[in-house]
Amino acid sequence: MTLRQLKGCYYALTACNTIASAYYLNYLFFFLHDRYGFGNRGNLLVAALHGATYIFAAWFGGRFAQVRGYLTSLAVGLAGLALCMAVAYFVDSPVGQVLLIVPYTSVLLLTWPALEALVIEHEPAPRVPHMVGIYNLTWSSATALAYFSGGRLYDAIGRGAIFVIPGLMFLAQAGAVLWLRPRAAAVIVVPAPADEVPHPEMPASERRVAPQAFLRLAWIANPFAYMAMYTVLAVMPDLARRLGLSPTRVGLFCSVWFFSRVVAFAVLWMWTGWHYRFRWMVAAFAAIILSFATILLAPSLTVMVLAQVAFGLSAGLIYYSSLFYAMDVGEAKGEHGGLHEAAIGVGICAGPAIGALSIQIWPDLPSANAFAVSALLLTGFAAMLATWYRARQ
Repeated sequence: MTLRQLKGCYYALTACNTIASAYYLNYLFFFLHDRYGFGNRGNLLVAALHGATYIFAAWFGGRFAQVRGYLTSLAVGLAGLALCMAVAYFVDSPVGQVLLIVPYTSVLLLTWPALEALVIEHEPAPRVPHMVGIYNLTWSSATALAYFSGGRLYDAIGRGAIFVIPGLMFLAQAGAVLWLRPRAAAVIVVPAPADEVPHPEMPASERRVAPQAFLRLAWIANPFAYMAMYTVLAVMPDLARRLGLSPTRVGLFCSVWFFSRVVAFAVLWMWTGWHYRFRWMVAAFAAIILSFATILLAPSLTVMVLAQVAFGLSAGLIYYSSLFYAMDVGEAKGEHGGLHEAAIGVGICAGPAIGALSIQIWPDLPSANAFAVSALLLTGFAAMLATWYRARQ
């Protein structure tokens, strides 16, 4: 097996892991809504619990992958995910389903930092942007496919499909990793030519700013983007009810932003002009605030679909910035991947938590969570501008 074939296997594992985890978690909100009557507040609290666990699990997962080995971390994580799905299938209580979020998230974060590091392992610095680009296209396309098709599976097979299908996929991946480990150890690494892909160069107008400043900016923006994304995902069952959408139609019409994000990743992969340029990041942050509010307050399906286009494009640039700068700055790829994921966890927790709190405080205001999270996003926007100003000084 060659190094390129090995990387192909890692990308295949990334795609399968994404489909399984996205299908389970995204449609868990529908399961809790339909089976146990969870409303916006309940689903937002579930998302917040996922995010709170994600923060610490990501930091540990990055460290574990760096110290114990990426494939070891991946195998343990996938086996743990399969076990979580088996338990979830037999648990028939809302408390049990919610509590399972903690071990599920903990073992999930043994996989992502490892996969992020594996795709760039043994790659020279000039090839890092290229490999990160393929990685982003892989997982984002798989997420879009999972959400697009998940609603039809949910309606056609039944609610238990959100446990059975991911569980079987996790189990198959764990077996694949065990098969792959000895073959990966036997691969002879031949360094790629250093000039194969040009290394990103900071533009002259911004050379006074250290590259680490862009990493800090991305780690500010990305959690806030995830605040918006997971708030949208958590309230989607109620939004679907308001717009008269079945889970199948949700998959068709509410997956637009996932596909829009894939387009953003493809453009950003082929065009490197956004590297180390602040204006692209700040424009994406502004766009995600406006499109988030529009999605949650949309008076019609048409308006919501159009807003999703901008939402996906801006979320794509912000995420790409976070992962690219995390991998491009520094040498501890597993740890940086873990910190990148931990920053995501902050956003997954904070946005839904603020949304749930706003519903508790203003129960008679139907759009309380939209206004509260939008205000939180504006504070993040101000923090980004302040950080950039200090970096320029």
